[in-house]
Amino acid sequence: MIALILAAGYATRLYPLTIDTPKPLLPVQGSRTILDLLAARLEVLEEISEILIVTNERFFHAFEQWARQYLGSKPVRILNDGTSSPEGRLGAIGDIQFVLEREQVQDDLLVLAGDNVLGFGLEGYLDYFHKVGTDCILVRTVDDPAELRSIGVAELDAQMRVLSLEEKPQVPRSNIGVFALYIYKRSTLPLFSRYLAEGGNPDAPTYFPEWLHSRQEIRAYYTEGTIEDVGTPEAYAEMQIRLGEQTE
Repeated sequence: MIALILAAGYATRLYPLTIDTPKPLLPVQGSRTILDLLAARLEVLEEISEILIVTNERFFHAFEQWARQYLGSKPVRILNDGTSSPEGRLGAIGDIQFVLEREQVQDDLLVLAGDNVLGFGLEGYLDYFHKVGTDCILVRTVDDPAELRSIGVAELDAQMRVLSLEEKPQVPRSNIGVFALYIYKRSTLPLFSRYLAEGGNPDAPTYFPEWLHSRQEIRAYYTEGTIEDVGTPEAYAEMQIRLGEQTE
């Protein structure tokens, strides 16, 4: 299985902090960065054979420098998607498709989208994926819809250096970003091209599971332990309600 980290790095709500340094490379525990912690989590997973990080022209060299200092046992590759601004980025689904086309990935794919994935235990979802044999998405559920989405809030010193980074609640503007982790079987990967060819939104990963369900079985694994189908009108409506995304 290949781990794919989507690391555009722009973090628009943290733009003053990330104008020169992408968010995954901001320190959160002493001198350790978000990416350090995430890579350490991947290191202990025997299923992971390689780590791919997709970013953009602006931050490519910063991630490349990090990779040169990376001392883990798993190979790491940094991929430049060729974009140079937040407006031109490929989007989450677009990033996945870019990697599939460029690298001709033939293995199962673990996609990590967003540093909020650090709050979840990856091992349990991989175990479920192998046991049940279906594609899997991770859903974080909360009692208060206002806590559905979080943003990073950094503490700075007088020289504008980041001292710490913690998550603070934010009222969600959409459910994009709720899904922090996806696991796709190798047989699913060619369907990304078909999804986009049929007009699928390249920057809306929440729509892809619904589209995929009619073609290949997929489940939503909620963090409190429940598992549901994704794609049927009833299940999808229930998922939207649980995510606090009811329309007026």
